[in-house]
Amino acid sequence: MTPSALALVDVLAAEGGGGDSGFQAPGLGEFYPEVIGSFSVLGVSFEITRITIILWIATLAISALLLAMARNPKIVPGRLQFLGESGYSLVRDGIARDVVGPKGLPFAPFLVALFFFILANNLMSIIPFAQISPMSKFAFPLLLAMICWVIYIVVGIRNQGAGKYFKDILFLPGVPKPMYVLVTPIEILQNFIVRPFTLAVRLFANMFAGHMLLVVFSLGAVYLFQVGNYSVIFGPVSVLMAIVMTFFELLVIFLQAYVFTVLMGTYLNGSIEAEH
Repeated sequence: MTPSALALVDVLAAEGGGGDSGFQAPGLGEFYPEVIGSFSVLGVSFEITRITIILWIATLAISALLLAMARNPKIVPGRLQFLGESGYSLVRDGIARDVVGPKGLPFAPFLVALFFFILANNLMSIIPFAQISPMSKFAFPLLLAMICWVIYIVVGIRNQGAGKYFKDILFLPGVPKPMYVLVTPIEILQNFIVRPFTLAVRLFANMFAGHMLLVVFSLGAVYLFQVGNYSVIFGPVSVLMAIVMTFFELLVIFLQAYVFTVLMGTYLNGSIEAEH
């Protein structure tokens, strides 16, 4: 078994149990860790947990990596510079230019930062001794979605003007006026509530489900090896599934970071140019 898989079993085994008490299915305890510290700002209380520290570590790590990639650029890039340029080109050309449109290049730095931030935090779900992505806790993707939502609204107002922007959203061109009674509430719901909510839920749900799957197969392997009898025959199968799901989770990690950034690109495209 690989070191990462061994660490996965050891760390996640703490979430459940086995042995004489029987198999204990994983619960939501991992998503609500004990408070390590707390502080207050302007009367608002904040708590620091294990997930918060993982978020800080991922953010500092990806920031240091990006700075290292951009340091001392050369005409013939080294491996680190090539990796950074490839990631930047993926977002700049594939999203800022192709999705946002001709006016999308100024948004490339933001989209690149968004992509790498989500990617780094998603990767923590398979990093030994972390084994959970902060994005599997709904508050974090929701905050990201709200930031994107504010930028989406501000860019729309700046490029189209407040009057035209909200008019195009509230009153679709070509729709009979009596239909506005039905269409306008739907457009308000879609643009101002559904978009940020679904943007957050998509990322959260995938990372949450991935973590739970890894926990189930890892705890299953620990339990099957402990109970003995014929169960030990199925233990390696559960270990194998945990390893397979780890690689599958790696695919989801990259895919969800890319999808979140692409969707933000489509929203920016709609803000820059009238959608209707």
